[in-house]
Amino acid sequence: MNTPGKIIIFLLTLAILPNSAKAEQLVTLQTRPGVTQNFILIKPERPGSDKPKASVILFAGGKGNLELSSDGGTPVIGWGKNNFLVRSRALFAKQGFMVAVIDAPSDQKLYQGMKGGFRTTRDHVEDIDQIIKYLRKLAAVPVWLVGTSRGTESAAYIAYNSKQHPDGIVLTSSMAKENNNGTAVTDMALEKITIPVYVVAHEKDACWVTPPIGAEIIMDKLKNTPRKALRMFTGGDEPISSACKARSYHGFLGIEKEVVKHIAEFITAE
Repeated sequence: MNTPGKIIIFLLTLAILPNSAKAEQLVTLQTRPGVTQNFILIKPERPGSDKPKASVILFAGGKGNLELSSDGGTPVIGWGKNNFLVRSRALFAKQGFMVAVIDAPSDQKLYQGMKGGFRTTRDHVEDIDQIIKYLRKLAAVPVWLVGTSRGTESAAYIAYNSKQHPDGIVLTSSMAKENNNGTAVTDMALEKITIPVYVVAHEKDACWVTPPIGAEIIMDKLKNTPRKALRMFTGGDEPISSACKARSYHGFLGIEKEVVKHIAEFITAE
């Protein structure tokens, strides 16, 4: 019988990412009975050292259904290529991080991704706990959760429900308005978070569920974190998508390198 955390498939790619990042790998874990979880794994870029500064688990927004598959061993992304964190994954590797980019688990594929409310369930926490365990076996370094848009629901909820206790979280373009597709981060029990939190927003984010003011509300509700900071970005390229899509201020279009650099500095500032 398969047990949670067992590696079902581990495919090493030979394709090289943009910005000279190392080859991507597609990893599939069994995280719950009968359920598998896919993610892209990227080893860090650290000349002269194989040990990453930290590991980061990246959560895309929307339903989080990247539809990951393999083409001759090379990970293929079926959805979400333009998502801020997905398209910036190589930048995190260049900062010296081990990177895991999360797909929706197999039992959510019937819903074309994580259905409304799944991100705040015990099942989701268990899936990610298995990935945290896996990454810690690869490298004994801190593991951080980084979410964008609806992915911030995952990062925030797991932060205070995980049995594996991630070392910190980063919330970018955070969910701050109640809607039928999930829970706003501003409505969560953020006072239960007792790990460092970095809140990132863009002052011109015009997505109705991720208003910049939400970042300030989140900061006010983080009563017990040992370290927190808010970074409100400006500038970037003019949007070439709608306000809630990734190629806009909501997705930090044109300033990805700057945003990732500041995230990396916060993560490694301890």
